[in-house]
Amino acid sequence: MPKVTYTSAAGGVSVLEGSAGDSVMEIAVRNGLPGIVADCGGSLACSTCHVFVREEDLEGLASMGELEDEMLDGTAEERRPNSRLSCQLKLEEGDHLYVETPESQV
Repeated sequence: MPKVTYTSAAGGVSVLEGSAGDSVMEIAVRNGLPGIVADCGGSLACSTCHVFVREEDLEGLASMGELEDEMLDGTAEERRPNSRLSCQLKLEEGDHLYVETPESQV
């Protein structure tokens, strides 16, 4: 079962499980995790599911698409090299991804 470890900007840590095919955003929203707003519900139409992916985990992720890249330019907190939209991070069986949520999404 895939897992995601979410660390908030304040340092709180939550480890949540999902199913293969779930996005990091879907798992957070389904479990009421603060820090991921997901206004558009995962349709890649906003940037309110912005996360910072742990550097070691970046290589194992699917490449960022052009639209996601553009959307990251409009995040509430400044974009970093490890910024991704959590709606675009789909998990596979056995994955354990580590992300940090920004201080603000809006």
